Amino acid sequence: MSYYNQDPFNAFQAKTEAQKLSFAPIVFHTARTLRDLGILDALDKAGQSGLDAAAISDATGVSEYGVKVLLDMAVSAHIVLWDKPSYALANLGHFLLHDGMTQANMDFTADVCYAAMMHLTEAIKEGTPAGLKELGEWDTIYQGLSRLPEQAKQSWFKFDHFYSDRSFPLLLEKVFADKPQRLVDIGGNTGKWALQCCHHDADVAVTIVDLPQQLEVAMNNIEQQGFAGRVTPHPANMLDKAQTLPERADVWWMSQFLDCFSPMEILNILKKVRAQLQQGDTVYILELFPDAQKYQAAEYSLNATSLYFTCLANGNSRFYRSDDFLEIVEEAGLKLVERTDDIGLGHTLLKLSI
Repeated sequence: MSYYNQDPFNAFQAKTEAQKLSFAPIVFHTARTLRDLGILDALDKAGQSGLDAAAISDATGVSEYGVKVLLDMAVSAHIVLWDKPSYALANLGHFLLHDGMTQANMDFTADVCYAAMMHLTEAIKEGTPAGLKELGEWDTIYQGLSRLPEQAKQSWFKFDHFYSDRSFPLLLEKVFADKPQRLVDIGGNTGKWALQCCHHDADVAVTIVDLPQQLEVAMNNIEQQGFAGRVTPHPANMLDKAQTLPERADVWWMSQFLDCFSPMEILNILKKVRAQLQQGDTVYILELFPDAQKYQAAEYSLNATSLYFTCLANGNSRFYRSDDFLEIVEEAGLKLVERTDDIGLGHTLLKLSI
């Protein structure tokens, strides 16, 4: 995009922005604390007239000192407005309080990524998820998802589902247009997509391919909703060359799965899928591509999340640019039939065949 070709700051502005970056962790925790202590909510209820520090203290139970030191930083960060003696919520503060995407991103950053990011330099140098040790002793985060500390687990799944769930209606319409009877969901996670498929089509049979510990979570969710007879677990580590995939399916589905792997690993996975395909079979890949986003904020968020993969997930994956990703698809022997951008909150659906 053209806005990357020009420096948006003159020297004076750049120096100011550099200070904002230097103190960004402090501002982040200020915003989160204002939200979690109910201060933003108190200002929201007060409306444009705002509240003074004493009134905020009374409403929230936070000391007047705490109110003032937090809100003075928030004024500098444009989270709140100041018209002596009252503070009022600014637009930025409104979105911190009410916007679901902001809440999911902030909690994910705080509960999953924050401590781990202190190890980013090590992760880059070694090519390993060096920050993962802040959460547990696993080789990749996927091995430990079901055993993450409770707050981190809640924030991880909230973040993951916030982006994927809003894509379901259009995706189901496309995937089931040709009435597939058998669908293989590779990287089925908690079973959400499999459940959506079972609710949508009363005849489809689904096989979920995932790590054993993830399948345990998925199958428990599926059994609770009464679909255990139509969903089959297939334990597999897709990085293990000796492990096989189910023999047949009309549709092979991978949602936000391949971004969890390096380019060579993606190629090997797609070749493994390609080997199972017959004429008429369809492969669907749902991914988030930074270069396919309508809004700069979305691209910014995806590039930031790529560093979560670097530091926490596995040390060698990311959200890929679409042209780089499609080169891997072509090398695996798959043909692009259709590409649909701007699904839900910025997903792209690739429809592939042999």
